[in-house]
Amino acid sequence: MEKVIAGIQQIGIGNPNVHEATDWYRRNFGMDIKVFEDSATADLMLPYTGGKPHDRTAILTLSMRGGGGFEIWQYTSRTPIAPDFDVQLGDLGINACKIKSIDVKKTYEQFNMAGLKVLTPLIENPAGDLSFFLEDLNGNLFQVVKGLGWFKKNENKTTGGVAGAVIGSSNIDASRTLYTDILGYDEVVYDETDTFGDLAGAPGGDVKHRRVLLRHSKPRQGGFSQLFGPTEIELIEVQDKRRKPKKIFENRYWGDLGFIHLCFDVQGMDALKRECVAKGFPFTVDSADSFDMGEAAGRFTYIEDPDGTLIEFVETHRVPIAKKLGLSVDMTKRDPRKNLPKWMLSALSFSRMK
Repeated sequence: MEKVIAGIQQIGIGNPNVHEATDWYRRNFGMDIKVFEDSATADLMLPYTGGKPHDRTAILTLSMRGGGGFEIWQYTSRTPIAPDFDVQLGDLGINACKIKSIDVKKTYEQFNMAGLKVLTPLIENPAGDLSFFLEDLNGNLFQVVKGLGWFKKNENKTTGGVAGAVIGSSNIDASRTLYTDILGYDEVVYDETDTFGDLAGAPGGDVKHRRVLLRHSKPRQGGFSQLFGPTEIELIEVQDKRRKPKKIFENRYWGDLGFIHLCFDVQGMDALKRECVAKGFPFTVDSADSFDMGEAAGRFTYIEDPDGTLIEFVETHRVPIAKKLGLSVDMTKRDPRKNLPKWMLSALSFSRMK
């Protein structure tokens, strides 16, 4: 089977209190569909957890507007730690999560009225679109951007789910071997070097950067591609010689505080593995046959980008759609390129949190 990338499934966010964070994202971003909550021991991530298994609780939430989800994560066998420095744009790792808005100006006004920590003015980014940055309750950076596609438009919140990520890079051209050649972000929306007004107010946004915004020219395929929708990756590289970028997760564990990984929903994992190895990105973690997360099951793997940023791939085998209705889907018996029926994806709304 050839590789099929359905889109960004979720971004992992390490938190000190998983339920408090889940409620904050529900109230403010509309991430109110709980796909699963699972408490278990992370025993396959030993390269990134000090060689020892650790207990954790994870909650996966989505928005019915579409976009990727949040895997909201908390260690329960140890106290998660923050970096010992203030993370700035261009540091190596996931700098910010992009979430999409159906009306960026309206979202900006709503977030300010709600007293959220909005950091930057509402001005155009280099693509000519309005965007702005804000912090969540734990200081994680989010960028609100114009949505490029929607699953459902009639939702309470103006925001949807994950539309991409801002990723710090020490060499953007080297990083594109992964993000363009393997992950399919082949369209360059802009490639500019400057001090940017739309970054003013964000941490480290006042120095010169090179920014490359990438999108995929071909629509994604696969079971959940309609729900995840189109996404973008923005690579950002510090150009000010007075500032040396730092690795965001240096001397910390995967699952500690902050954005821990960017996860893609895939089918054809073996074909993807061969391609990643051939291009210099071998799997560093592989759950092999199948992992089980309560109602969900599949195979997950990890690679590192050239700067050590963790990219996760999940090949879903079984996933709950509507637990109240007893509806789940076995992805192993489907054409990997075929979309799940819209009515079936819409049944996720039965898992809405109040």
